[in-house]
Amino acid sequence: MSTFRIQSVGFCAHYSPQGDWAFAFALSLARAHRLRLNVFHFLDDPYDPAAAAPSNPRERATLLIERERQLRLYYDDRLGDYLEVGFRLCQERSWKELHRCLARREFQVLVLGFPDAKATFGGVAMETFAESFVSPVVLVGPSSADELRLNSPAALVSDQMELSGRRYRALHPSGAPPSSTSCAAGAAAIR
Repeated sequence: MSTFRIQSVGFCAHYSPQGDWAFAFALSLARAHRLRLNVFHFLDDPYDPAAAAPSNPRERATLLIERERQLRLYYDDRLGDYLEVGFRLCQERSWKELHRCLARREFQVLVLGFPDAKATFGGVAMETFAESFVSPVVLVGPSSADELRLNSPAALVSDQMELSGRRYRALHPSGAPPSSTSCAAGAAAIR
């Protein structure tokens, strides 16, 4: 039996208070364990199913340069002196692109801002996306930075995450009522 260890953290960029909270959580997790933080950004916004990048190659290249610049300006200040950071453009808004990044070991835990209860990611309800994804996923928000939702794999490794003083709940895809847990109860309560 192998033991799962978090070796890098993935974060999907989102310009919102919840995205900022999720970034702060991802960065604190990376700092605490001296892990690499990979910031993923998309030409086709996975949070907005109606948004689509231009199909014209020249317009797409221009948009890519603009988004890369915006991303780096936005997050460079927030990173402070932390240098173990990578930025990666994802070509598709679907889970397949993130799954490829997972297969390349660019992250073991994925952190997403959770803007509101009706939010979508990759064209599906965000909680459905999180619970169906194969790796640990942490949703941050929508009401506060301390409001966390963990998919089943994340709940199993919650003892490796910086959850001290935060309340979190496990996602339940079957419609079962969610349970709230403090870090004191830890992974044992969820396993």
